[in-house]
Amino acid sequence: MPSFQSNMNIFSLTEDLLVRVHEKLTSEWDRKSFRLVCREFRRIDSLARKHLRVLRIEFLPSLLQKHPQLQSLDLSACPRIDDGVVSLLLTRIVPGSNSLSWANWTRGLKNLVLSRATGLRFSGLEMLARACPSLESVDVSYCCGFGDKEAAALSCAMGLRELKMDKCLELSDVGLARIAVGCLKLEKLSLKWCMEITDLGVDLLCKKCVDLKYLDLSYLEVTNESLHSIASLLKLEFLDMMACPLIDDVGLHSIERGCPLLKVIDVSRCEGVGASGLIALIRGHGNLVELNAGYCLSELSTSFLHSIKNLKHLQLIRIDGARISDSSFQVISTNCKSLVEIGLSKCVGVTNLGIMRLVSGCINLSVLNLTCCHSITDAAISAIANSCRNLVCLKLESCNMITEKGLCQLGSFCLLLKEIDLTDCGGVNDKGLEYLSRCSELSCLKLGLCTNISDKGLCYISSNCAKIHELDIYRCSGIGDEGLDTLSRGCKKLKKLNLSYCNEVSDRGLGYIGCLEELSDLEMRGLVKVTGVGLVAVAAGCKRLADLDLKHCEKVGDLGFWALACYSMNLRQV
Repeated sequence: MPSFQSNMNIFSLTEDLLVRVHEKLTSEWDRKSFRLVCREFRRIDSLARKHLRVLRIEFLPSLLQKHPQLQSLDLSACPRIDDGVVSLLLTRIVPGSNSLSWANWTRGLKNLVLSRATGLRFSGLEMLARACPSLESVDVSYCCGFGDKEAAALSCAMGLRELKMDKCLELSDVGLARIAVGCLKLEKLSLKWCMEITDLGVDLLCKKCVDLKYLDLSYLEVTNESLHSIASLLKLEFLDMMACPLIDDVGLHSIERGCPLLKVIDVSRCEGVGASGLIALIRGHGNLVELNAGYCLSELSTSFLHSIKNLKHLQLIRIDGARISDSSFQVISTNCKSLVEIGLSKCVGVTNLGIMRLVSGCINLSVLNLTCCHSITDAAISAIANSCRNLVCLKLESCNMITEKGLCQLGSFCLLLKEIDLTDCGGVNDKGLEYLSRCSELSCLKLGLCTNISDKGLCYISSNCAKIHELDIYRCSGIGDEGLDTLSRGCKKLKKLNLSYCNEVSDRGLGYIGCLEELSDLEMRGLVKVTGVGLVAVAAGCKRLADLDLKHCEKVGDLGFWALACYSMNLRQV
């Protein structure tokens, strides 16, 4: 009787209260449970849903009709959408007349993701821009055929504040000009890999879109003239110019005298940028929070180290590929107390002493990249573990001198660790994984080429690290079916798995993998014992599978591919 009374109280809640309850559900699984309770709860979910990601284009019309209050629509998984489909979705017949009007779902839409929608062209884009008066953000990245006509169509969305056009390869200065003139409220623009953009387009953009706060021109062949134009942007906070081969120190001297609010800059892999330009940049922007100068510096000079003393608010610095000394680490440790991330990938001269000096002062580090720093040993790992208790991400690829002793320290003190890369760390063994399994917050673990681990080590991880969603055991020859059995029972949230060339894995092991319902990305190259039977188990059980790599699985035949065609409705790439 009390249970019945409790249920009656729930069902007597008004629609307004139920909507407010629904708004408190942040997890998609919680919202799914909510709408499965009863028809009324399902109706409330439809009314209250603000965000929708569609996986199958055939369900799109009914979904849009059910969810009229959408603010964000993600169609990146529907590459076949085209102008004709858009026309059908946008229009409806007004009741009582033969006239057409825009569909209800368009009224409040603010965010639209059309990434990889290669079938869509300017006609469909123009209809979307005109039908959605509240549109503020559009993502058409990786629509490689998009060009100036499509940019002109997008310019009809005059309220646009964010636009992402990465790898729209046919976009030129003409299309960029249309956007600059039509979208004067633009605050965030990404043009990564738009190779036809030149200094002329960037200059007009900077003159028209004076409210820009975020600009990404990575991989473009623009010159220092563009940096001179960018310097006039008084509100710019984020500038990304990764791998722009034609900019150099002269251009950074222009930025020194402009962009007063600049907080984040990325000039990594810019071949012409060196210490002189970076020092000028730092001199003009003492409030920098993030500085990415990876593969720009051959070494950390005394003048550069002296300049970073002024960056009291610096939280992130990447100096990958530079030669660095122990004394340099002491300077960073003393003057950059606010650092939460440092990138030292492939730096020459990184020693145990240097790392000890670094972490003695930078105790708030949460992300540390030591990829290919071959000289560090367990002593450095012990210092990191003892000083950086808030460590979340640690990258140690090819650090071959790390052993179970270092992992013991991490498992004892770095209990917040979520991501660790131990690829090609030959000293890692099962005992080390037992220690590491104490880090129960782990979500990403990379163990590729760790040939000294076995099913026993994987069992430790599976038993204690239930939150793992990405696991890489590439060429771990000691891993077999038993390890995958424990993995499938302990790591139910696994979404990405690489077990390529784990030659002991058979169809039985893939049967266990089929129990991972959330798995979306599976690499299983070179599994010589696997046949179509194993692939059937994966296809039937992993309904969310989107990316599958099964090269060199020579025994997989028609049966396996038939199963993929039958069950794997979300598969994008094989």
